[in-house]
Amino acid sequence: MRLGGLLKFSLIDYPGKVAAVVFTQGCNYRCPFCHNPELVLPDLFSEPLLVEEILSFLEKRRGQLQGLAITGGEPTLHHDLPDFIRAVKAKGFLVKLDTNGSNPKMLRLLIEEKLVDHIAMDIKSSLASYDHATGVKTDIEALKASIELIKTSGIEHEFRTTALKSIVSDADMVAISSLIGPGEVYNLRRGNLNGKILDYAAFADKADYTDEEWTRMKKIYPDAPITGMDIDM
Repeated sequence: MRLGGLLKFSLIDYPGKVAAVVFTQGCNYRCPFCHNPELVLPDLFSEPLLVEEILSFLEKRRGQLQGLAITGGEPTLHHDLPDFIRAVKAKGFLVKLDTNGSNPKMLRLLIEEKLVDHIAMDIKSSLASYDHATGVKTDIEALKASIELIKTSGIEHEFRTTALKSIVSDADMVAISSLIGPGEVYNLRRGNLNGKILDYAAFADKADYTDEEWTRMKKIYPDAPITGMDIDM
């Protein structure tokens, strides 16, 4: 595994748990609004951390931390992710996985072997707008398969969208709601173009949501599954 960073303590990355966060290097998407370009673009990769370093750190934090959140990049691209998680869980830690949903085969393995305790999947935009949102040709059937796997897994999970005006429109939000379905935990997050992002040029002539527009965005449909955060990224 290529591990690009470690956050030793977090109260927000694993809902309801005190956790550490490990960041994997590498992603198959090129979302222009991504705020972790150093985990996406190979030219920006730092020297990876050793898996042994992470496991040693966790060993020392037994009784202090409850879980480990694995994010990226895109963790499911790493073929040895299951082995890493097994080693983490052997030390008594819960595991949360953040994923873009592009690899349902890996998701199925992790779910069937009960290697994850919480899954968070990003929904970048409506299926019709996915290529625009991710900057690559997207396997839509894989996304739909991952959503269904997660919804029927019996595992704690959530779906989430980081919304920027030029990426997620009113119509996209309605389509996302239909895609996810009612009763799901859905975190709609307001994007922020002021911080570090992967492709500034993509937003050079684009306006962001005004406060008034953002308030309207969250009330587009009466059966909104939104139950979580409204935070600026």
